[in-house]
Amino acid sequence: MRITELLKKETMILNLSSTSKEAVIDELVAKLDKAGRLTDAVAYKEAILAREAQSTTGIGEGVAIPHAKTNAVRTPALAFGRSQAGIDYEALDGQPSHLFFMIAASEGANNTHLETLSRLSMLLMDPAFREQLMKAQSEDEILALIDSQDHEDDEEEVAPAQTEASSKGKILAVTACPTGIAHTYMAADALKNKAAEMGVDIKVETNGSTGVKNALTADEVANATAIIVAADKQVDMARFAGKHVIQVPVADGIRKTQQLIERAVKQDAPIYQASGKQEGEESSKGTGFYKHLMNGVSNMLPFVVGGGILIAISFMFGIEAFDPNDPSYHPIAEALNIIGGGNAFGLMIPVLAAFIAMSIADRPGFAPGMVGGLMAATGGAGFLGGLIAGFLAGYLVLGLKIVFSKLPSSLEGIKPVLLYPLFGILFTGLIMMYIIIEPVKGINEAITVFLSGMGTGNLVLLGLLLGGMMAIDMGGPINKAAFTFGIAMIDAGNFAPHAAVMAGGMVPPLGLALATTFFKNKFTKSEKDAGKTCYIMGASFITEGAIPFAAADPVRVITASVIGSAVAGALTMIFGIGLPAPHGGLFVFPVVEGNPFMYLLAVLIGAIVTALIVGFMKKPVVE
Repeated sequence: MRITELLKKETMILNLSSTSKEAVIDELVAKLDKAGRLTDAVAYKEAILAREAQSTTGIGEGVAIPHAKTNAVRTPALAFGRSQAGIDYEALDGQPSHLFFMIAASEGANNTHLETLSRLSMLLMDPAFREQLMKAQSEDEILALIDSQDHEDDEEEVAPAQTEASSKGKILAVTACPTGIAHTYMAADALKNKAAEMGVDIKVETNGSTGVKNALTADEVANATAIIVAADKQVDMARFAGKHVIQVPVADGIRKTQQLIERAVKQDAPIYQASGKQEGEESSKGTGFYKHLMNGVSNMLPFVVGGGILIAISFMFGIEAFDPNDPSYHPIAEALNIIGGGNAFGLMIPVLAAFIAMSIADRPGFAPGMVGGLMAATGGAGFLGGLIAGFLAGYLVLGLKIVFSKLPSSLEGIKPVLLYPLFGILFTGLIMMYIIIEPVKGINEAITVFLSGMGTGNLVLLGLLLGGMMAIDMGGPINKAAFTFGIAMIDAGNFAPHAAVMAGGMVPPLGLALATTFFKNKFTKSEKDAGKTCYIMGASFITEGAIPFAAADPVRVITASVIGSAVAGALTMIFGIGLPAPHGGLFVFPVVEGNPFMYLLAVLIGAIVTALIVGFMKKPVVE
């Protein structure tokens, strides 16, 4: 297919009237809509703006290529606009844009359409071609010019480098942008052209909408001098372990080609490690499991923090003020409780599972993970069920990718919009429904019964246990089991356990913050900087603030944290403290049952115990 089969006279504007970025987008969208290429102009514009929010499509050199791939497109098409005066399109080089090609790709666009649109992107890298477009006097002249330059060559070409091995070694590159239509191929073309100009041997792999093209082989990677990854989306990085890898946005692959190639030739780049970190970067020393888990936890935390604080505010009107049947009822308390508890907390487990699955399988894992997490939450499997759902969905979708890789390339476009969500949600749902939920629900109930029995027998021992559990894995399953138990006890009218839970959760980050303040010689500069933020995180009941310290020195930090948290939990029981709010942090201190100052004392003592143990156990650091 030729470019002029997508670009027609009725989608061209030789003299744009727009003077701003948004106006030119409106003008070109209207042109496509009037020509009958769109099913929903508003939705298409939203998709264009969403792509612009990721990074500007004003590539510089007077060119902008706004584009979107969406089901709001009826027929794949191109719109062309030209402004002799120039329009500020927030271009990468800061210069006005004069030539505009708006790409409208349908969600199910076939490979032929997408490859045609990609060829246009590469043509626009030629200065002479751009100059001719600016001077063209009519639509027919522009179409003829494009036709004369449009060569339907196979993309799996040999890079325009030397036939003999270059003395500068072999450079490899990978390019990828979120939509995989324009910037992916422009960066590839720019790198190849600049490498040829510099006499450097290069091969570029593109990760576009039609899949991976010109794929790098294991032998090529093994023999490469360095690898340039110019990408704004996830690409397969594990294959580059042990090589010098330069990672930059895809825009740098278009604008900073010479700089990147020079760095690659000199091997001016860190060694890429299989864990995903590079030499010279700080690492949490986490495994793949840890990385996926933390992706879920970090995205879940805003729901926990925001929802919990809203619930705590509602309690200021009265513990039962959210209940219309209670004498203390207040409509604001009810609204806060519905928003925080019924909705924010209701999304906590589904979001956790969705982002774990997305970390494992990229975007196709998100929907199956979300559905599995929702089933865990509504089915009584709780946090543990959500964890299982996330990992289950992620690895299921990875399996589906392997199975569907055998399908014809013409079906590539329907995989992310049909096959992955359909089969991913189906298989995740069936396994959760018939295998996971009931056993996990039973485990949660058994833990609750066990802890409830301890609560009636020995409150101090219960406080020690709950406080220590909050620090063992700092936001992980054991931490969440204690937290869930505290919430369940609030529902049962027993507020003491959650007071111990909250105190235990605050201690690790506060203890590490104190340790970095008073034992400065035991920590690196970056750890001391992180310690400052731990004051805020600890005061906000974000136990995860201590995770970087625990990952770097697990034996000492976890031991000290568990002891300090257990002490704080036990003291809350001794001081007779109860916490009716299903969250924590200094914000909820005013609503505790008992003396809030004694509660604060319990937390401070626990934090001091942690700080002292860490300070005495750790060895001085020489930077």
